[in-house]
Amino acid sequence: MTSIKEKSPLKSEILLELDSVKKYFPIKAGILKRVKGNVKAVESVSLKLYKGESLGVVGESGCGKSTLGRTILGLEELTDGKIFFNKQEIQDLKRKEKKKFVKEMQMIFQDPYASLNPRQRIGHALDEVFKMHTSMPLQERRDAVEDLLKEVGLKPEHYDRYPHEFSGGQRQRIGIARAIALNPQFIICDEAVSALDVSVQAQILKLLKTLQEKYNLSYLFISHDLGVVRYFCDRVLVMYLGHTVEMSDVSNIFKKPLHPYTQALLSAIPRPTVNAKKERVRLVGDMPNPSNPPSGCPFHTRCPIAQELCKVDKPAFIEHEKDHFAACHFAG
Repeated sequence: MTSIKEKSPLKSEILLELDSVKKYFPIKAGILKRVKGNVKAVESVSLKLYKGESLGVVGESGCGKSTLGRTILGLEELTDGKIFFNKQEIQDLKRKEKKKFVKEMQMIFQDPYASLNPRQRIGHALDEVFKMHTSMPLQERRDAVEDLLKEVGLKPEHYDRYPHEFSGGQRQRIGIARAIALNPQFIICDEAVSALDVSVQAQILKLLKTLQEKYNLSYLFISHDLGVVRYFCDRVLVMYLGHTVEMSDVSNIFKKPLHPYTQALLSAIPRPTVNAKKERVRLVGDMPNPSNPPSGCPFHTRCPIAQELCKVDKPAFIEHEKDHFAACHFAG
């Protein structure tokens, strides 16, 4: 696969900033449904996303990456921390004040068919976006929907078709059309290409990049496919058990990963060359229960280089090299 990344955006204008964001899900038990504990899905995540940037978020299933995306958009209630969008703190805004941010922040879901009403024509589904958020008359809305369909590589005559009449790639194009309808600045792609064939993945990624360049979009690109992240994203954030364990430019992550967990993830990527040799880093055991995380470093129970210090002292997420952050006592 040929890289479709352009030059990384200048790190000057911050669009989105997270400050120690937490998302806990309470565990209730007994007749009175009292809270007995919490599933710590996202634990003190801090990051900055720049305008025009694609930031990849990777990790195993259950690491908290999708919950992080849903919490940013307000689909999950924030437990603690702060979220800033265009320098404005948004988590405590009232419903009326939040409405304008709905237009600026959108999401593309993993399963495009599940996110569409099977009984509703595609044109009507897209028309609802304009009907709810604008005062455009009916014909003007129809024209806007047809323009949207052409923008994402579909045809105006698709307006009257139902979701089951489209392929998976076409349905994802419809999802993208819905996401860009209100001219947002920020889009979360939650495993947006994982359910598609490889050839279709490349087409959708190219479309996303084209739209990014045309409208200066910023993406939070959630994925478990490191190969896709490598060729699409500018920076990468690695999550484990709700924590951020490493973050840097994509070239640094793939050339010189500092955290043992990142090294293990990268070692599992298949190599296209038949005779290519590599040392596979194998992790022992399963990810711990997020309702009862281990003390010290959250990764120490599976880490191949863990020492006694790791069991009792949680490493800070600090800059080990220029713009290369990791949470490990023995990074590198």
